[in-house]
Amino acid sequence: MRLVFFGTPEFAVATLQAVLAQPDMEVVGVVTQPDRKRGRGNQLVPSPVKLVALEHQIPIEQPARIKKAAESIEWLRSLDADVFVVVAYGQILSQEILDIPKQGCINVHGSLLPAYRGAAPIQRCLVDGVTETGITTMQMDLGMDTGAMLLKTVVPVPPLMNAGELGESLAQAGAELLVRTLLERPTPQPQDDALATHAPPIPKSEWQLDWNERAIDLHNKVRGFYPDCFIKFADKSVGILGTVPLAAPYWSGDLPEINDNSAVPGEIVKIIKGRGAVVKTGDGYLLLSQVQPAGKKPQSGADFVNGGRLSIGMVLK
Repeated sequence: MRLVFFGTPEFAVATLQAVLAQPDMEVVGVVTQPDRKRGRGNQLVPSPVKLVALEHQIPIEQPARIKKAAESIEWLRSLDADVFVVVAYGQILSQEILDIPKQGCINVHGSLLPAYRGAAPIQRCLVDGVTETGITTMQMDLGMDTGAMLLKTVVPVPPLMNAGELGESLAQAGAELLVRTLLERPTPQPQDDALATHAPPIPKSEWQLDWNERAIDLHNKVRGFYPDCFIKFADKSVGILGTVPLAAPYWSGDLPEINDNSAVPGEIVKIIKGRGAVVKTGDGYLLLSQVQPAGKKPQSGADFVNGGRLSIGMVLK
């Protein structure tokens, strides 16, 4: 089976490696996003998928806009592929491209379709506080994740799991499901559009925490938007990387006793030795378990208390 692989981030690497490990499958080309400038030196950095392709000496195309790249499209035709596999590529394919492979294009999507169609299914499902999600393979069409479904697999979501950890679980599940899909050739099943939900991209405006929200909702934002949520402390941004609501099933063991004395949302109401500061929210309390002050490396909540000299009664914004 001759395949062309479309993908860009680390999430797609496991699937590419799984296909490369199959003796009866040959990856004849890889399409990935152009190299991006990153870091202090503003150096061009290749995508994780490109690095794997280079390692295996697979021909690579990196068009800025695949739908408008006539030379890339002709290159795709020349590869005589049976299937195009698409995993978090980052661009929408035209009907012209979808029609090139003999057996069509298969997408590996990070949700149980038709739930969470769109660009950010991993992040949005965590923000919604789901207890399980999964992977769907589907036959691609022109719609946004609307193609007929092929196979699904369910992945549990523990209450403290963040987007990075869930992404790793889903990437491995997606790799296994894609191989199964290619080998089993399941009959496509249409999606029920009436059950569809959407996962739009995440704007930066959603990253700053509002202490007037419920503790559980704030916790779900922190793990869903990981590692981007932040607060203000001493007029500087502090990244919030991990939190624990003081409620079951998030907190293990006995709940600490808190006397908030009519504290306002954002106020520190308790310091738990070895754990960190507990903040009052619009409904409930939230332990800051891991943070990243501006210009520093990630640190535990306890280290943040010591380094920032936090105390009961301080108000975080």
